Amino acid sequence: MILFFSGTGNSEYAAKRIGKAINDDAVDLFGKIRSHDYSQLHSEKPWVIVVPTYAWRIPRIVQEWLENTALTGNRSIYFVMTCGGSIGNAGAYLEKLCNAKKLDFCGCMEVVMPENYIAMYSAPAQDEALEIIRRSEKVLDEAALLIKTGKAFPRPAIALKDKISSGIVNDIFYPVFVHARKFYADDSCISCGKCVQVCPLDNIRLADGKPVWGKNCTHCMACICRCPAEAIEYGGHSKGLIRYICPENPEKS
Repeated sequence: MILFFSGTGNSEYAAKRIGKAINDDAVDLFGKIRSHDYSQLHSEKPWVIVVPTYAWRIPRIVQEWLENTALTGNRSIYFVMTCGGSIGNAGAYLEKLCNAKKLDFCGCMEVVMPENYIAMYSAPAQDEALEIIRRSEKVLDEAALLIKTGKAFPRPAIALKDKISSGIVNDIFYPVFVHARKFYADDSCISCGKCVQVCPLDNIRLADGKPVWGKNCTHCMACICRCPAEAIEYGGHSKGLIRYICPENPEKS
């Protein structure tokens, strides 16, 4: 079974492409994470977790869900991480998680996809995004073949900077940067409530027709990137920047 979490569509696209190649279901974790559903899941096929990279590790909301959810049946588990640049030393932390859950860690595949983290960076224009996605498909197909044949993903060489990025940088990044205080909606807001619907942590509500953010944010960029009026900003950084939604997978279910 393929389990995926995706804010702006990259990991969903990756999960569904792999699912089609190995003839397996791709299950969106959005509803389970939002509703704190930790009910047991069962699969006779290997587990495949497809997620974006947040500060060189898997998103903490996915980590928490995995820690609290029993995965029964097949004991093999693969991880596929989409990223704008690198996943660092994420595999070491995932292997530790798998050991705690008595799952057989079969590796972590890095898949470079278009950047979506417009709280800090710039997203590419559509033509460039499509070219990046085209290049990613070879890696996704290689991952699918390894999963289908029961072979582990190759282990990448890990440099000191990877260990630092996934370790101390990740530890600092979350408390310092991952919060919703800089999000706001300008006067172009149409009060559609899309931001409320796409937040995986149920962290947004409408007050007098405008979104108000709570304290529980994971910086998935779903609200700012999926706003149909592009009315949401993140401080001053996001002004004028392209909002990114995976052009091959535009709709959030």
